[in-house]
Amino acid sequence: MIFLANRDRYTQRTLLREVHSRLSKHAGCENVRYRPSRRRPRFVIADIDTATFLNHSYDIETARLEIRFWYPIGVDHEYYRINWIEPTRNLMLGFHQDADHPELGPCHIQLNHEDTAVDRHTAAFLDAHPLAALDQRLQQLPTALEAIRWQDGQPSLSEWPDAE
Repeated sequence: MIFLANRDRYTQRTLLREVHSRLSKHAGCENVRYRPSRRRPRFVIADIDTATFLNHSYDIETARLEIRFWYPIGVDHEYYRINWIEPTRNLMLGFHQDADHPELGPCHIQLNHEDTAVDRHTAAFLDAHPLAALDQRLQQLPTALEAIRWQDGQPSLSEWPDAE
């Protein structure tokens, strides 16, 4: 069992249960579920009605949100991945607070297309309760999606203003 230090004694399972509850109440989130299972949750996944979730029309009608939080040993903050996935365009846009790209700092935004990372930018490190970080990242998703530029069928995220 992993406890999240200074995070109201949340365990990873408790945190994911709270994420599940929040997404279940969020407009546009449907079929919210755990992966791999409710007994051993590692991710919370939701199918997204994009028009309802974004509160405006969008190029793709449905997407998927995949959220994972974990607390690695020896690190004083949680790691997370909050990914917006569009299977029909083979596109993923995600906020990743982890140790994968130390040159970008503790948090970055990443755009993948056809299973390849095409852009990464530094994103602000949020030293906040994980649910507050989730809320802020969900609020930033529409702006991040609007920042994607398409040219000759290839997406890019030329800039991301949330570096600090």
